[in-house]
Amino acid sequence: MLDPNLTYEALRDGFEWNLPGRLNMARQVLDHPDDALAIIDLTGAREDVSFGALRALSVGIAQALLARGVTRGDRVGVLRSQGKWCAAAHIAIWKIGAISIPLFKLFMQDALTSRVMDAGARIVVTDAEGIGMLAALDGVTALVPEDETLDTTPVEIADTGPEDPAVLIYTSGTTGSPKGALHAHRVLTGHMPGVEMSHDFLGREGDCLWTPADWAWIGGLFDVLMPGLALGVPVVAARMAKFNVDECIRITQEASVRNIFFPPTALRMLKAADARIPGLRSVASGGESLGAEMLDWGRAALGLTINEFYGQTECNMVASSASSLFDPAPGCIGKPVPGHEIAVLEGDAPTDGEGDVAIRRGSAAMMLGYWNRPEATAAKFRGDWMLTGDRGVWQGDYLRFIGREDDVITSGGYRIGPGEIEDCLLRHDCVSTCAVVGKPDALRTEIVKAYVVLKPHAGATPDLATELQEFVKERLARYSYPREIAFLDTLPMTVTGKVIRRELKARAAQEAET
Repeated sequence: MLDPNLTYEALRDGFEWNLPGRLNMARQVLDHPDDALAIIDLTGAREDVSFGALRALSVGIAQALLARGVTRGDRVGVLRSQGKWCAAAHIAIWKIGAISIPLFKLFMQDALTSRVMDAGARIVVTDAEGIGMLAALDGVTALVPEDETLDTTPVEIADTGPEDPAVLIYTSGTTGSPKGALHAHRVLTGHMPGVEMSHDFLGREGDCLWTPADWAWIGGLFDVLMPGLALGVPVVAARMAKFNVDECIRITQEASVRNIFFPPTALRMLKAADARIPGLRSVASGGESLGAEMLDWGRAALGLTINEFYGQTECNMVASSASSLFDPAPGCIGKPVPGHEIAVLEGDAPTDGEGDVAIRRGSAAMMLGYWNRPEATAAKFRGDWMLTGDRGVWQGDYLRFIGREDDVITSGGYRIGPGEIEDCLLRHDCVSTCAVVGKPDALRTEIVKAYVVLKPHAGATPDLATELQEFVKERLARYSYPREIAFLDTLPMTVTGKVIRRELKARAAQEAET
């Protein structure tokens, strides 16, 4: 744990990872007394889940997986919402040396199928709702632990090291299907300094942690759930398909939440509702810069300074603010988290001007690579530096985020790749070609906008636009469908036939201003 008695400079300069030779995240998160509180489960009637109970659930799932022939290195999906069973499933998979795949309940058939099939998963731990979602996947078995007579005979934790693979998290890309970022058992250790820093030294007496973000994302799983368990901080589980201000306030009060990770969109909704949440000690937010106005609102409405942080699925929690260590610089993300070296590059060399944000190899939070995509993995690196795909600039020792270098869309806290949406639209028999970009939006940062060229037999009507929206919504994820569709005669193209996205982005930005 970070020492709260040290300055930021002392923490940064004196930090070393010191990873042990043998490391398994299951042991790391369960290393607490049996009677200590692990999870406050509000998904139904309140249930306080102890570490002893969580350990027993994970053993039961591990035994069920072993009985089905799961062995070390096998990929196992987890299609569960926030709740004790979701936490226990990941822990069980790591116990036996297998690799967990977080899967989102809002995925529709194509999005779910592409990830499960790419990973080669034969078993998915799910619930009654998930059985129906998995029915169309040939060769995939659904395991519903509530329906099992679980064998709680202790399972020996697999003898894994920090570099052994543990979790496969899919991230949005600009073309085609999402890529799976494969992380090792050191990934939780790699997240810990940034999580502690963004919550002003998480782990203090009375701390209780929650996020409305789903545990299927790296932000929910490794910025909240697993770090909370590792630190012995109770983690609240509460389902929220769509963020609701009143429900948010109810959850925080019922569970006496003191620490929250809020996506920026949730903060904007709270601000718009002039909401007040008493009793909080820390609020962290990541994904984009909040700005001075939002920070001022946080001090007035929440009684604290919101700490921004930065990272991505491939290497997360690498920069952060921490009001207990230094004042925030509005418009900046924060400073490098101890253990992570960040550079802004011009070509291969660091620059004092705007450039490519990159993270040096050696970060414990850095992925092993993309699953079965060596060329994509190689392209992610420039020498010893992993490229984030973001542009930034140093403001003293604060990192200022400029914007995405690629075409990934940031909407409502989700990172959405246009390629998967375009591929889906092209399967509709009325669509000749299309391009998807982000359109600036005050609430969501961006919305997904599709520019569509129709086939000769199709007519550009509002009904067809709605039909195309539903077509995507039914196949991918409910949050990634195009909220706006415009029909064009042609798309702007280069002489080699590539869509000129910057022209469409400029058009969308101009539309947002009118």
